[in-house]
Amino acid sequence: MPLPVIAAIIRQDNQVLLCQRKEGALAGKWEFPGGKIENGETPEECLVREIQEELAIDIEVENIYQAVHTHYDHGDFLVIGYLAKQTGGEISLRVHSDYAWVEVGRLDQYDLADANIPIAQSLKEEGYSSGTSMGADGGSN
Repeated sequence: MPLPVIAAIIRQDNQVLLCQRKEGALAGKWEFPGGKIENGETPEECLVREIQEELAIDIEVENIYQAVHTHYDHGDFLVIGYLAKQTGGEISLRVHSDYAWVEVGRLDQYDLADANIPIAQSLKEEGYSSGTSMGADGGSN
């Protein structure tokens, strides 16, 4: 039975937030931030709590984007990615070594944790953005 891990695909303009793991089995890998559900939590509550704990920002969780089952040496995981947007706070790294706002088309230039790769590929294929439409004039919301 895979362990569910909830990940936030936090979008801003035409970029998404990636965080670099500081320690553990996947140290140095980039990922969509998130974590494990605690007893009695919904996935949405988990994400709001985890992002607040890890990055000190507030998010609004939208819908499930994609789920990915991955086997690592340290276990089986079901990573469930939710679309989200930042609603407040300033990013403060508490468990990660770095973060980056990455254009969707450049996600494959980062050394992503395996479970995050299919999500990044889907985002790239769809040219996913936060609903902004860019016209020839540079565009605006």
